[in-house]
Formats: sequence, structure tokens, C-alpha cells
Amino acid sequence: MSENQQVKILGLSGSYGLTSKNGLLVQLALEDIQSFGAEVFIWDLVEKPLPLVGSEGSWDDANVKEFQALAKSCDGFIASSPEYHGCMSGVMKNTFDWLYFDHVSGKPFALMSTLGGQTNSNTLNQMRICVRWLHGWVIPEQVAVGKVKEAFDDDGKLVDEDLRARVSKMAESLVITAAWRATQR
Repeated sequence: MSENQQVKILGLSGSYGLTSKNGLLVQLALEDIQSFGAEVFIWDLVEKPLPLVGSEGSWDDANVKEFQALAKSCDGFIASSPEYHGCMSGVMKNTFDWLYFDHVSGKPFALMSTLGGQTNSNTLNQMRICVRWLHGWVIPEQVAVGKVKEAFDDDGKLVDEDLRARVSKMAESLVITAAWRATQR
């Protein structure tokens, strides 16, 4: 990567729709990422759904091929998943299942999660394990948004300023790490 090239970051939501809480969270982080000089992309599962891995015809699906090509062209990723029954969503897992070593190996990931109750790290831990198996590298900063139904205002912004600052700091770390890692490949 030359000094004049922008780092490319892909946002992934473990929920359908960019107006979901996870979609909103990814978009907020991408705004910060863009302000730190990166080019941003977001995969909208409503517009371009990814079939269940292994379902009939899934290996030749046009959305899958486009998703994988975009992932391969990106330098880093930010992903957010809701926590359901102590686990990442099936939507997030299926999205990760379409990524392989040649798409993400050595590239940094920033991880976030949303929960209906108190914050914990269950989903973040599962996402870290999945990324590690893909040979991706998870940055140390992470965000868990508890009591998600109360966490956003009517404009889709985080109510808690400290939490908003953490998202911004995580975004900055992702851009710095992605830029450095891109020079190492």
C-alpha cells in the first residue's frame, strides 16, 4: 500500500437492516472511521442477503461472490452482533462463515455487541474466536452496549457520551492498525 492510498474498512452487522441497533452502531463507527481518513463500506444484508452456508446454490450465489471480493479488497473490518442466549447471532455467524483465510488473513477486526440486559463479553469472545480461526487479528479495543433499547436516541445516536467516545477510540485504533498492517503485507 502506498502512502497516498486510503485504508478500506468493511462494516458488518449481525442483524438484518441498517436501522437495527447493530446496523446503527456499525454506521456510527464507520462515520468515525471515515473521519480518520479511511474509505468505508457496509454490507447491507437486506439489499444483498447472504444465503445460509451450504444451502443449495449458495456456493455460486452472486451476493456471496461480491461479498468475498469486497472483503478481500478491504484492509480491516468492524463487526457488531446482538447477543442472543449468550451467543452471537446466527446472522453474524453466517456472515463470518462466508469469509476465508484468503479474504481476511492478517487483517484487523474491531468488534462490538449489543445486549438487552447488562453488558458482558460472551458475544465478543465468540466473535474473537471465529476471527482468530480465520487468521484475522482482533484489536484490543471492543465495545459492548448493554440495555440496547435505551442506548440510542431518536436520531440513532448513542446516549452515553463515554460509550460514544469508546466507539470513536476503537475506530481510530482500527484505522491505525489497518494502515500499519497493510504496509506489512
